[in-house]
Amino acid sequence: MNKFCVVINCLLILSFTNINAQEIAVLKYQGGGDWYSNPTALTNLISYCNSTINTKIDKTYEVIEADDLNLNEYPYVHITGHGNIVFNDNEIMNLRRYLLSGGFIHVDDNYGLKPYIERELTKIFPEKNLIELPNNHPIYNNVFSFPDGLPKIHEHDNKKPTAKGLFDSDRLILLFTYETDLGDGWEDQEVHNDPEYIRLKALQMGANIIKYVFNNICTHL
Repeated sequence: MNKFCVVINCLLILSFTNINAQEIAVLKYQGGGDWYSNPTALTNLISYCNSTINTKIDKTYEVIEADDLNLNEYPYVHITGHGNIVFNDNEIMNLRRYLLSGGFIHVDDNYGLKPYIERELTKIFPEKNLIELPNNHPIYNNVFSFPDGLPKIHEHDNKKPTAKGLFDSDRLILLFTYETDLGDGWEDQEVHNDPEYIRLKALQMGANIIKYVFNNICTHL
């Protein structure tokens, strides 16, 4: 990459570090899937991160659509749901630009999203493949230690919890978690009646993700 491109990319990435640097968003998408599931999840994760790892995230998360040009105001964008998800050409182009300009997307399969998001990701990055994160990846130990990798929050198919990623060079730009239900663990306790230690594991893993995102906005340049 030449110096001019490095400067431009850094300016784009540094747009995340202005007054909006600690606002996060959930993605509203088309296709019929319930993008709005787990409505209390991000609110609780924000509260936990602000009180535990000293972030200053706005207490109210935003809802944003994939073709919104203001997407780059949010260093972390969350996608969840149980069913179909579809991106049109403009959304594909905007999501690709956002991710390559320093943004980060966390897709948390709420059970049923996996085949549809995998299909759409190949449209955004036909040249990239999802790569499973090793258990020694920094996202598992930058604040709280998860030596065995992603924690299991809810059981569905007796499969191991898995985290895969898309990378731009060595930078993780998209995290895809499934067979874990992190977002369910972030929800208000009465929603799923999870034991407190289960919710704590989910929130700690979420804090690791947020910490990783905020620590790596521009350090890869």
